[in-house]
Amino acid sequence: MKTFFAAAAMGLFALAANSAAAETCGGVYTVQSGDSLSVIADKMYKDAGKWSAIHNRNIDKIGPKPNAIRVGMKLSLACLEGLPLGLPGGKEISAAVPAAAVPVNVAPGNAAVRKKINLLTGDDYAPFTSKAAHNGGLITEVVNAAMAKAAPAEGYAIHWVNDWSSHFDPLLSNALLDLGFPWYKPDCETMPDSYRCQNFHFSEPMFETLMLLFADSGRPFAFEQDSDIEGKTLCRPAGYLTFDLDERGRNWIAEKKITLKQPHKVKDCFDMVAAGEADAVAINEFTGRSVMKEHGLEGQFTILPQPLSVLGIYVVVHKTHPRAEEMLSMINAGLRNIQEDGSYQAIVEDHMARIWAGF
Repeated sequence: MKTFFAAAAMGLFALAANSAAAETCGGVYTVQSGDSLSVIADKMYKDAGKWSAIHNRNIDKIGPKPNAIRVGMKLSLACLEGLPLGLPGGKEISAAVPAAAVPVNVAPGNAAVRKKINLLTGDDYAPFTSKAAHNGGLITEVVNAAMAKAAPAEGYAIHWVNDWSSHFDPLLSNALLDLGFPWYKPDCETMPDSYRCQNFHFSEPMFETLMLLFADSGRPFAFEQDSDIEGKTLCRPAGYLTFDLDERGRNWIAEKKITLKQPHKVKDCFDMVAAGEADAVAINEFTGRSVMKEHGLEGQFTILPQPLSVLGIYVVVHKTHPRAEEMLSMINAGLRNIQEDGSYQAIVEDHMARIWAGF
């Protein structure tokens, strides 16, 4: 694993202290002729695999297809593991070092006492929600900051219920708790009959993540368009969402255009691909990279550069909740406010630096 981000950044800061001007990290990169996201990542981060970090950070400009960049486009690059250096608009190294990890600190609340707005999440879904993670995980910290900015008069509390299957029903469907996170949203225009679209309202996206394909390095294949996947066998564990495999006219599962394997664990999917029983693991980039790191599979698997899908992560409220629209307006207003004052980006940068340092 590469040198941990904080150590690298501190070392660079020590060198910068001897120069007339402090060194900066991150900033704005202008796309040049011949660039692709992987080329930029290789030049700026010395690691072409970090193209997805650039894509995620600039998704509003680039769109879902990472090859849709053009000469002259200005891309915002985060400071990851002390790189890139010297770009305009970067932070001084000392300002780019993440704060020390602290335990998540949210009011305990009591769901039976409806004097507070009660939010629902669960543990062990790193890097998004995890009691062991910095500030409870990326989405927990974003939601907490948005709620704090919204400052509801009655206050709020975040509750951790580890039985994820109970979140939609009965906890949210019966308004035993008010808002839930972090949840993906189907394409409700093309899949209006899906359970989530029929029963829940969604906030503005708190974050966007990539669903990627992890293929055996000895058996890579091209994925440039949806038709390239037809006839393939993909693996995604049981209990994980599958709507992205059918939405936007794909109908890969509904029309049996692909074979989907669904073992119990993500590692089982990697084992199936290694054994030739599947062509690729279809999983979000953070989970896939974490499993590869944990089991030493980095050299054995190739991450295909074209994302399978780009999915937003949302706060949800059941449509039957008597204050559904009011609560959505509140969380959306809080999110907009932290985006406008820069605190949202600071939270994302901090967590992404820690995530990439772990890889």
